[in-house]
Amino acid sequence: MRALGIILAGGNSNRMRELSNKRAVAAMPVAGSFRSIDFALSSMTNSHIQKVAVLTQYNARSLNEHLNSSKWWDFGRKQGGLFVFSPTVTTGNSWWYRGTADAIYQNLSWLKNSHEPYVVIASGDGVYKMDFNKVLEYHISKRADVTVVCTEGSQVQDISRFGVLKMNEDCRIEEFEEKPMMARSNVISTGIYVIRRRQLIEMIERCAQEGRYDFVNDVLIRYKNLKRIYGYKIDTYWSNIASVEDYYRTNMDFLKPEVRKYFFTEYPGVYSKIDDLPPAKYNPGSCVKNSLVASGCIINGHVENSILFKGAYVGNNCVIKNSIVLNDVYLGDNTHIENCIVESRDTIRANSYHCGEDGIKIVVEKNERYAI
Repeated sequence: MRALGIILAGGNSNRMRELSNKRAVAAMPVAGSFRSIDFALSSMTNSHIQKVAVLTQYNARSLNEHLNSSKWWDFGRKQGGLFVFSPTVTTGNSWWYRGTADAIYQNLSWLKNSHEPYVVIASGDGVYKMDFNKVLEYHISKRADVTVVCTEGSQVQDISRFGVLKMNEDCRIEEFEEKPMMARSNVISTGIYVIRRRQLIEMIERCAQEGRYDFVNDVLIRYKNLKRIYGYKIDTYWSNIASVEDYYRTNMDFLKPEVRKYFFTEYPGVYSKIDDLPPAKYNPGSCVKNSLVASGCIINGHVENSILFKGAYVGNNCVIKNSIVLNDVYLGDNTHIENCIVESRDTIRANSYHCGEDGIKIVVEKNERYAI
């Protein structure tokens, strides 16, 4: 493909509460066996983008471990590859990334040394499948300077958390507001952009000269009347997981047959790093209804409308309803979990009771287990 990819995966979200204490949002587990960043990486490799840079910063250890081999997404090739860039101290700069535009600026040499004419920029916290070839064809046909992939806000609960845009009949963006108090449109940006590489370099260098650091506010919104910025509307599944409520809702969507079919069986697929784990084991007396259970799990109790990630252990007489249990959680006997998200590597003591009555409760036990 005539484009290279940039995935912005360095941000932190306070709306994730305790869940972002241990990992970046882009490394959040999704749908039993995936990480959030897998959806952007898979869409890029399925679109034959061979050269992708992931810009990491906040709590990047878990994300870097996940990205330690590019073979899972088929980027391990002579041409291109998967590049992971974290902030580095140089003779001319010792800043961490001060914003999305600054993150690109600090790695501008990678863009300058590349030869692809276009750049696809995506965030690492979106759940979707997309053919970027179609977006690029649209971008070229419109002779656009920037193309913003957008969707109807009916798929999300709080439109004011996103960039809200308004287009004319030709799909050219006339208004663009970032996280407005009162949204005047229900069309929101998905955080995916297509732009010519040379133009991106020029805009990012100008931002740096003027001390501006945010890509949306200092490039898209600032240039909306000077450049030809178009919107590319999608009607397929898209979700952002940058808040606890949206993370919970997105995972629960995978309990719907149509969503599972779209992501798991329809071509092209979604790829992730594979762990060498045995299949889930259901012991006598266990009962599982309408749930996703990942490999390595051992089930002894009752699981209903829930998602269990890799290596979870459910003790005798346990009841888990409408909950998300993350990786390597041990649930002691007679435990009741309802409307909760249980943090990874937690050991929940026997006879515990956790129920999210006023929203989603995050269960974090301060008793980490260490491998010997």
